[in-house]
Amino acid sequence: MSREWESLTESQRAFMINAFEIDILPGVWGDLAEEDKERPATELAPILLDLVDRGWIEVRRVVPWVAPDGNPGFQPGGAVPREALPEVLADPAEWEYPEGGMDWIGALTLTETPEGWRVNRISPGEEAG
Repeated sequence: MSREWESLTESQRAFMINAFEIDILPGVWGDLAEEDKERPATELAPILLDLVDRGWIEVRRVVPWVAPDGNPGFQPGGAVPREALPEVLADPAEWEYPEGGMDWIGALTLTETPEGWRVNRISPGEEAG
């Protein structure tokens, strides 16, 4: 993995994995370091904001999408503005799975940026070494 990846804490990696998977925010709970799983979301938000500020992750809202075959689905919408994130992430409901299971429209989702993509993967030089 990249040097940046190696320098991340287990919980930072959890957010990066969540972004790689384009999972909704509550999905991060399963990957967090054990000691962070009991912390309130307000204490986890700075970990995520640090990764946003590094340019590795964007926080988006899930929006409806229609597949080419006409089946409805969902996809990440536009990025939530950075200046709005502290207030958005302070809402505990954003860190919980939506009621009704798979109705993720409007839920926060994490996506990796091109820079985040490089952090999550082995570079050709590292692979050869």
